[in-house]
Formats: sequence, C-alpha cells, structure tokens
Amino acid sequence: MDLNFQDGLIPAIIQDRHSGKVLMLGYMNSEAFEKTLKSGYVTFFSRSRQKLWTKGETSGYHLLVREIRVDCDHDALLVQADLRGPGCCHRGYKSCFFRKLTASGEEVFLQREFDPAKVYGDKNPESQT
Repeated sequence: MDLNFQDGLIPAIIQDRHSGKVLMLGYMNSEAFEKTLKSGYVTFFSRSRQKLWTKGETSGYHLLVREIRVDCDHDALLVQADLRGPGCCHRGYKSCFFRKLTASGEEVFLQREFDPAKVYGDKNPESQT
C-alpha cells in the first residue's frame, strides 16, 4: 500500500468499532503501521519520546484492530478497534475527546472511567501519550 506519510508520519484516528465514537488520534510511521498490521494491536510512533509504543503497553488497555481504512489522498487512517479496558485516554476517560469548546471556554462532558494514578503509578500521565 502506498501511504502518503508527511514528514515520516500519518495521522491515525482510532474509532470504537461498536459505538462509532472517536477514541483518540495518534501518529504512525511506516514501522508502527507494519507492526499494527502484523500484531493486530494499534501501535503508534510517539513524537515526544521518538519511539514506537503499542497502546496499552503500560495500562493494559489495548486497542484490538478490526479494520483499517485510508482516506482518498492516502494521507490519513481510520482504525476501527475494540478497546480492551475501561478507557483509552491516559487521563482516565474512555475517549481522549472528553472536553468540548464553547464560547464560555472548555467543558468536560464525559465521566472519568478509571483513576490514572492507579493505572500508571508514579509515571507522569502526560508522558503516556
């Protein structure tokens, strides 16, 4: 497959296969994409840590790939997955998109599903992205 990586990366939108809700957005390089295909688990390239990481390697809340779609320009992926755990977000929410922006500011509209301190321990949850 000829994917159009920009600066070596392609955005991957992760969607819950059953509900259709967007869980998160991450970036894959060619190695992460190949590992995702071979392992069946979503793997990203961490821009902050400059290394591959498979979602759930710390939390245990993996994303099992069910289908990968590519957009018309081959420069974005939509990964439909089954979430193995209560949430996808390192801040304890099912989705990383737990806030909405309004004219008044930011509003959290989802309930926290798990305590990130219990899942990640002393590790800074910000580094888990």
